[in-house]
Amino acid sequence: MDLNFTADTPFTVIADLVREHARQRPEHPALADNAQTLSYAALNSLMDRVAAALQREGLQPGDAIAICAASSVRYAALYLGALRAGVVVAPIAPSVTRDNFDAMLRDAGAQWLFVDRHAAELIPDGLPGSRVIWLDDKLRGTPFAAWLAPDGSRPAPVEVQPEWPFNIIYSSGTTGTPKGIVQSHGMRWAHVRRGLSYGYSPESRTLLSTPLYSNTTLVVFFPTIAFGGCVRLMAKFDAARYAAIAAEQRTTHTMLVPVQYQRLMALPNFDSFDLSAFQVKFCTSAPFHAALKADVVKRWPGGLVEFYGMTEGGGTCILNAHEHPDKLHTVGQCASGHDMRLIDEAGQELPEGATGEVVGHSPGMMTGYHGRPDQTREAEWFDASGKRFIRTGDVGRFDTDGFLVLMDRRKDMIISGGFNVYPSDLEALLRQHPAVVDVAVVGVPSEQWGETPVAFVVRAADAAASEAELTGWHNERSGKTQRLSGLVFMDELPRSAIGKVLKRELRDQFAAQNA
Repeated sequence: MDLNFTADTPFTVIADLVREHARQRPEHPALADNAQTLSYAALNSLMDRVAAALQREGLQPGDAIAICAASSVRYAALYLGALRAGVVVAPIAPSVTRDNFDAMLRDAGAQWLFVDRHAAELIPDGLPGSRVIWLDDKLRGTPFAAWLAPDGSRPAPVEVQPEWPFNIIYSSGTTGTPKGIVQSHGMRWAHVRRGLSYGYSPESRTLLSTPLYSNTTLVVFFPTIAFGGCVRLMAKFDAARYAAIAAEQRTTHTMLVPVQYQRLMALPNFDSFDLSAFQVKFCTSAPFHAALKADVVKRWPGGLVEFYGMTEGGGTCILNAHEHPDKLHTVGQCASGHDMRLIDEAGQELPEGATGEVVGHSPGMMTGYHGRPDQTREAEWFDASGKRFIRTGDVGRFDTDGFLVLMDRRKDMIISGGFNVYPSDLEALLRQHPAVVDVAVVGVPSEQWGETPVAFVVRAADAAASEAELTGWHNERSGKTQRLSGLVFMDELPRSAIGKVLKRELRDQFAAQNA
C-alpha cells in the first residue's frame, strides 16, 4: 500500500492504514496517555484482537457498539479495532443523564457497551439490551483484558465500503430526545484527505485534550493516525499540564475549543513554554472571539486554523487566522470542493451580499440522523438542480472577499465549554415543575465556559418556589454540561407580535443587570 497520499488518492480504510504503518514502522509510537504508549505494531495487534473478539461474539459489519468512557489509549484502540471489523461505534459522553444514556443505547442498537469508572453511575446491574465490558480492569463485571481475543488472533477480513456507517455521533444528550448523526467511512476519509493541507506525517505529534466522543476531537485524531503520527490523549484538560506536555513532547498539531485557548493564554507563565514545534493549531465548536485569535497568533508559534461547520457535515469554512489578520471577526472562506449558500426563511436561495441561513454541501456529509428520517429531511435543503445541502441553523453573510461573518444562531444553541446545549431541552424540563408557567433559556457570556445557560421563568400565581429551589431541581435532573448557572423570575417574557420569545432582549437585559 502506498502511503504517499495525494489529493487524488482513492478511498482507503483507516484501519488498513494502521496495518501498513505497523508493517513499515512497527516501533513508531501511535498512541499515548498518562499510563502507556503503544507502537504501531502493538496498536495493530490490539485492533486485531478487538475485531476478532467482536466477530467471535457474532457482530457483523453494520452492527453497533457503544463506548462511554474518558479518553485513553485503550478507548482509542477499541474504537479503531471495531472499525476494522466493520462495526459502527457510538461514543457517548459520561456526563449525560441516565434517561438519555439509555435512549442512546437503544437508538444505536448497541449490542455491547464498553465503559470505565467515569460512567459507573450510568450503569445499573444487569443492564438490559447490551453486554457490559469494563475498560477499567479492576471494576465490577467483565474486564476488557479478559474479553479480548487471545494474543496473536486475527479477524476475518472485512471489505469496508465508503458508504458504510463509521460512527454515530450524538448531537444532543441533555433532557430532549438524542439525535444520532451517522457518519460514513467516506466522510472520515474526506477529513483525512483534508489533512494534506496541514502537514500531517509520520513525524506528527498531536496532543488532544477534548474527548473522543466529540467530533471536534475526531477530525484531528483520525488524520494523525492515518498519516502515521502519534496522538497523545489527555483524559481531562488542565491548562498548565497541557502546556507542559506540549513543550515536553514537541507537539506539532492540536485541537482546542475557544475556552481552552482562553485558559492557556491566561497562564502567567505561558510565554515560558517552548511551543516552537507547533505547525498547526485547530479550533472549532464555539464562537472564537477576534481578540483571542489575535493573541494566539501573536504569542503561540505555528498556524492557527479555525473550522466552521457541523458534525452533520455539509459545507465547511476555514480561517487561516495567521494569514488573514484583518479577517479574525469571520470564520473564514468556503473550503475547497465545498459549496456554501444562504437561504431565507422560506428556503429560497439569497443573492450575493444578503444575510440568511447558512447551508452547505461537501464530500463529507452525514448519511442522516439514525432512525429519524423526518428529522433528516428537516436538516436538508436542495437547490434547483436537486443538489443536497445541510442546513446549519446559523445566520450569516459573506463579505466581499467571500469570508463568512456569523450574525446569530437561529436555533439559539448554547455552546458551553465546546459542547452543544439546546435551550429547548432545558425549557422542556423546567416546564415539568408545577411552579413554572413559562420559561426561556438563553446563553450568556462566561469566562470559564465561553457561554452558560440562564433561565428566565414566569411563576404560577400561587407558587412560592425560590430561584435556588428551581435551579437545584433542574440541575439534579440534567447532564453536567447542561446545568443552569442562573435563573431570573419575570412577570412575563418579551414576545414579538406573532408570539415568539425575543431572546435577544433577554440576553441584553441580563448583560445590563450584570454589567
